[in-house]
Amino acid sequence: MPDQKFSGALLAFDFGTQHIGVAVGQSITGTARGVATLKARDGAPAWRHVKDLLDTYRPALLVVGLPLNMDGTASAIADQARQFAALLEQKADLNVAMQDERLTTVQAKEQLDWARAADKANTDHELAACFIAEDWLAANAAL
Repeated sequence: MPDQKFSGALLAFDFGTQHIGVAVGQSITGTARGVATLKARDGAPAWRHVKDLLDTYRPALLVVGLPLNMDGTASAIADQARQFAALLEQKADLNVAMQDERLTTVQAKEQLDWARAADKANTDHELAACFIAEDWLAANAAL
């Protein structure tokens, strides 16, 4: 990513081997909301659903959560998340940034009832994607 701050919309992905949460984030507000939970087979979604999301939200950037251990080392599925990000970048023809996602799943499970009531996300996967987007925006957006 260039030294310039990011401005616009992004789609964030909470990668998983069975489900991939997706959220749309906006640099103006620094917030995100869940938009989809994609079923995946060994980490591969139905790419037509990803294309539909890209066509709907027209993001300027994609962000994929990087699953790290608490000590900062790569988790067991970190390489799969990187492979997903590389394939996503190729298929979408957009830049993909990786974002540390430590504890987003735990946080999402704890806050899911609130998120549903606030119409922020419908699943813990979507909510984790929201946290990934908001963390990335907090560090990189021109607010």
